Amino acid sequence: MDTPGRRGERTADPAPAAPRPRGTVPIDEIDRVLLDQLARDGRMTNNALAAAAGIAPSTCLGRVRALVERGVIRGFHAEIDPAALGRGLQAMIAVRLHGNSRKHLAEFGQQLSALPEVLNVYFIAGADDYLIHVATANTDELRTFVLANLSAHPAVSSTETILIFEHLRPRASVAQG
Repeated sequence: MDTPGRRGERTADPAPAAPRPRGTVPIDEIDRVLLDQLARDGRMTNNALAAAAGIAPSTCLGRVRALVERGVIRGFHAEIDPAALGRGLQAMIAVRLHGNSRKHLAEFGQQLSALPEVLNVYFIAGADDYLIHVATANTDELRTFVLANLSAHPAVSSTETILIFEHLRPRASVAQG
């Protein structure tokens, strides 16, 4: 996906920034408008974004770049419908690791994220260690995924699979302060 460019042009995505310490990053009202607009439409041109925020296009471009550099904007991407790619069955799979495997949590999460069926990996608090969002073509492929990649893994203690019937994404403002 492109980032907003000058005069309605698009520029290439910035290189991924180094991981930043987690915490609150100070943002002002103009930043909030920029974030809200980009959350609604990540393909918005720089000129349209600047007009929405009431600032000059050059100022807008600098602010967006600063938000990326500070780790507030983590990236620009296209949201692809898995069903359009023949993977219409989605599920969330709760995964619990054996107690002696917990020292390898990060490595396990990285292994999961590399699998083609995996859309998202969440490291969570509670009884389970991970919540994995997957998409497959059908229940047979889902079963094979769970058996081959989770149940057969020596670190995995248990799994629970929850089918997703529908995913609704809120389109309300995300830049609330």
